[in-house]
Amino acid sequence: GSGQRAVGGSTITQQVAKNLLLGDEYSVTRKLKEMVLATRIESVLTKQEILELYLNEIPLGRRSFGVQAAARAYFDKDVGDLDLNEMAFLAILPKAPERYGRARYHDLAITRRNFVLDQMVANNFVTAQEAAAAKRQDLGLVQQRSERSADAGYFLEEVRRQLIDKFGETADDGRNSVYAGGLWVRTSLDTELQLAARDALRKQLISYHGNRGFTKPIATLNPDNGDLTSQLASSNISINYEDWRVGVVTAPGRIGFSDGEEFALSGGPSSLAVGDVVAAVKSGSGYAIRGVPEVSGAFLAEAPQTGRILAMQGGFDSRLGSFNRATQALRQPGSTIKPFVYASALDHGMTPATQVPDQTFCVWQGANLGDKCFRNFGGGGGGVHTLRWGLEQSRNLMTVHIADDTGMDNVIKTIDRMGIGKYEPYYSFALGAGDTTVARMVNAYAALANWGRQNDGSVIDYVQDRDGKVIYRTDRRNCTGCNMAEWDGQPMPRFEVSGRQVLDPRTAFQMVHMLQGVVTRGTAVRLRSLDLPLFGKTGTTNGPTNAWFVGGSPDIIAGMYVGFDQPRNLGGWVQGGNTAATIMKRFIEATKDRWQAEDFVAPPGVRMVKIDRRSGKRVSEGTPSDEPTASIIWEAFKPDTEPPRATRSDEIAAKRNEILELIRLARQGAQRAQANQDGVRADDFVEEQGGIY
Repeated sequence: GSGQRAVGGSTITQQVAKNLLLGDEYSVTRKLKEMVLATRIESVLTKQEILELYLNEIPLGRRSFGVQAAARAYFDKDVGDLDLNEMAFLAILPKAPERYGRARYHDLAITRRNFVLDQMVANNFVTAQEAAAAKRQDLGLVQQRSERSADAGYFLEEVRRQLIDKFGETADDGRNSVYAGGLWVRTSLDTELQLAARDALRKQLISYHGNRGFTKPIATLNPDNGDLTSQLASSNISINYEDWRVGVVTAPGRIGFSDGEEFALSGGPSSLAVGDVVAAVKSGSGYAIRGVPEVSGAFLAEAPQTGRILAMQGGFDSRLGSFNRATQALRQPGSTIKPFVYASALDHGMTPATQVPDQTFCVWQGANLGDKCFRNFGGGGGGVHTLRWGLEQSRNLMTVHIADDTGMDNVIKTIDRMGIGKYEPYYSFALGAGDTTVARMVNAYAALANWGRQNDGSVIDYVQDRDGKVIYRTDRRNCTGCNMAEWDGQPMPRFEVSGRQVLDPRTAFQMVHMLQGVVTRGTAVRLRSLDLPLFGKTGTTNGPTNAWFVGGSPDIIAGMYVGFDQPRNLGGWVQGGNTAATIMKRFIEATKDRWQAEDFVAPPGVRMVKIDRRSGKRVSEGTPSDEPTASIIWEAFKPDTEPPRATRSDEIAAKRNEILELIRLARQGAQRAQANQDGVRADDFVEEQGGIY
């Protein structure tokens, strides 16, 4: 009769029905539905279970729903770790969720909290002494966070882009648009892995930058367009690294910040101009300039069984620019492409023990161009070796011979089928000359770890509209029989296998098994000390302009590269093995508890056979070992492709090759030492990895 909306009058069960199922429509019809549904809920759930539902769904302020979220929002603790005074504070929030957490209502919150403590004493939940001790405590609320729980700007921008593609941007695009639809989005982001990925990439970029200091401004503002600090504030350029700040040069030797404050600036070069946007750090009463690394890169981690992207870092800091190098930058992958050349060879009759020449390979390009001859990195080559050895040592000449024997048409079909890119059948593409992205390479390696079954990479799990209805989910598999009214006595219904088969499961496992050798004794050997079942491949392109690593474990696949946005020489010492693999090592060390010790499992149809590692011949004596120098190893073969047993002459030849290899390595060591003394690079310098052409 008052014309105002009535409040109160609902039981806990009715509020559960309203919050979870019926929404907030104000009508007699909704109230009747609420009562009927509440009766049904009470017929199947206990009071304790209903209260649990209620406490996990109600809004409690600071954008938190449920007591666990509120415990994090107000005290930065899990709900099970709260003290008595903190529990009592959460208990007062349902009455006025947005009031008691504010500073101006501090005294009112204390009074209300103490009332709750008195009620707990009166109802024998706590003793009077415990309540008195809790009353002596202040509220102890943590400052409300204005930033996200994880520094995941590149990831969240990718989510935003995909949502706009699916639902539109504004209300004119439909009721479920990104900025008008009130969408709830569940993403695949793993905050622990995200922070580790960010820090690992940044540390390597800072390390490469070294003592170069300031190189160029982040951006440049035009003084003719008005106040520079106001322009900076509206540009949204900032940085989240240690205690650095982004400012703009307002006058020679002066820096201004987005809050309007100005200070003296030291350390800037003479080329610094008014309007230049730079990073700076507090130094005395002023600020000292800092150099943001000009070199950049990207990192992406994915779960191979689902395609869920767990971490994504598309550069040094998304606040400096939204260009996401993990998904948008087209780069040459170098030797990280080689596993798919070898996979194509395994699908067309070769085995890991097949002998391939490490010898000159030339292609006649016509009278005007003559021969195009490929080479190994640092030159050298000779003899014949197993596919495994060629992959572990990243031999370019062997890779081109393998591509030629397999047929480049078959090779590019495999690369295309893995989603890496569509290339012409030229030999240089077998060495990584074609452009691709980190996201594509990681997804392709994820298929290797998943028995050749590929799931599209995804950052969104599902989307709900403002009423809680799921309007999109990435996993669209059906579970036939999951919702049957009664059990029919048959085995439990299960989801069908996700993804699509893009590679023979046996071939995929053979590649993973060979790529484990890259970590054990090949170009990614620096990862061996982690003592985990890892596989992967390094890559370095001409110049070098890109340094790559892609690989991981049965549960996490990661890929990364380092390079300038406008590709140029990184320096002769830069390799995938010493630059990108270092990022991977730091990433794993920071998240070691997330990496399992269980090894990769072979699919049906794979036979493990003892072979001589150098000759590839089958052996009957000796014990296989995972040691880097082991002469006998387990190798994975498809049925009826196992190599013949070694003869005595094979053993003599293998021993001879071993001695020659030791002599060659000794000579190279001496040449390297002499080159270091002379301050030059030896002509046949052996890089840790190949992949240039």
